[in-house]
Amino acid sequence: MNKVIKSIVMTTAASGMLLASSVMAAEQKIAVVNFQEIMGKIPQTAALMQTLEAEFKDEKAVITQLEKDIKYYQEKKKRDGALMSAKEKEELDTKMAGLFQEYQVKGKELQQKAGERQNQETNKLIALVRQAVDQIAEKEEYDLVLSQQAVIFSKPKASITDKVVEQVSKLN
Repeated sequence: MNKVIKSIVMTTAASGMLLASSVMAAEQKIAVVNFQEIMGKIPQTAALMQTLEAEFKDEKAVITQLEKDIKYYQEKKKRDGALMSAKEKEELDTKMAGLFQEYQVKGKELQQKAGERQNQETNKLIALVRQAVDQIAEKEEYDLVLSQQAVIFSKPKASITDKVVEQVSKLN
């Protein structure tokens, strides 16, 4: 009999806790923010891309020139190959192989350096966005702010994305 009473008491207590937690959840103020949309809308992203483009302009020009040189020698071999001696063909092949190897090395270096720089600058922008989210959440007394990507459904009024875009854009 004691087991039955304990079971009833435990069930009642558990039900009460579930009811209380659902009431508490109903009282929480929750917002949703779309980081991808923010990064696409803030002017700092476009400025970042322009800065990186300018920073790596010279290296890109070198790679583009290497591409042109390789293409030129390939076309020359096609066009004049029948008239060339074996030694000339071999020298041309060696030259093309060297250019191609240089192209690959420089391309890889550029890709790596540009990726690292983009990550550094993107992390700075993300810090600004997070700071804006924190300020808006504190000002408007949100208990919880979730990433849009982690939410299956939310009403449009729950989104603070536009407010974050507006606040971060002012920092420009």
